Amino acid sequence: MASVQELLRAADDLPGDEARRDAEILLGHCLGRSRAWLYTWPEADVAPDQARGYRDLLARRKEGIPVAYLTGEREFWSLRLAVDEHTLIPRPETETLVEWALALPLPGKARVADLGTGSGAIALAVASEREEWQVIATDSSAAALEIAAANARRNGLDRVEFRLSDWYAALQGQRFDLLLSNPPYIAANDDHLGRGDLRFEPHQALVAGHGGLAALAALVEGAPGHLRGNGWLLLEHGWEQGAAVRDLLRERGFCQVTTRCDAAGPERISGACRHAE
Repeated sequence: MASVQELLRAADDLPGDEARRDAEILLGHCLGRSRAWLYTWPEADVAPDQARGYRDLLARRKEGIPVAYLTGEREFWSLRLAVDEHTLIPRPETETLVEWALALPLPGKARVADLGTGSGAIALAVASEREEWQVIATDSSAAALEIAAANARRNGLDRVEFRLSDWYAALQGQRFDLLLSNPPYIAANDDHLGRGDLRFEPHQALVAGHGGLAALAALVEGAPGHLRGNGWLLLEHGWEQGAAVRDLLRERGFCQVTTRCDAAGPERISGACRHAE
């Protein structure tokens, strides 16, 4: 039988800068063990069927398939979320949006909507921290909503409501204290779409027209009709889009227009407040 360390060495030719980390996640997934266990027991023998399963995953990873799709899950805000080819893979940058949302001076029983929820990452993260908030999550993909609802059940957050909707379509006549979204914001001709994990993620969750700004513009345009006075809109966007999003927010009459950077440094989240009624 092969040992843990022998199997990990077989992953040295994996693509990307995090080959060792990817191998540890995949082997841990096959063994039902944490990465810490792998470090502690490098000489432990691995059963042949588990080793075969691991090698199969390695082969698929070498084809470029994202680790999250191979394991079927990704951690976000300490929540274990199921993901598949119908959902965007949650990324650490989006936690900046969650942090900002939780720091806002909202009512105790705030009404919150996450537009384009995908796996449910944003909606479930804020709901996990604010039990009194009424959280609604929408998506235009029925398949994505199935994953999001399953993630809500998995994490004991069944109170989050999910609706099939193209942005605000299923929210007519409703107003919220906070609107959140990580919409598509990559231009169709962006070279990054042919690299790494983006090659396998759902196109409709990544790409927007008008140089990547179409979805952001639609969200800003519709927000005043769905926000209460002093309500906030927070949007994730590309690292070069901060100025353009700030302009959209100001043109729509928002105040306190601000952009925050993610942990790596680039501008990532822009937000603004609707004037009091």
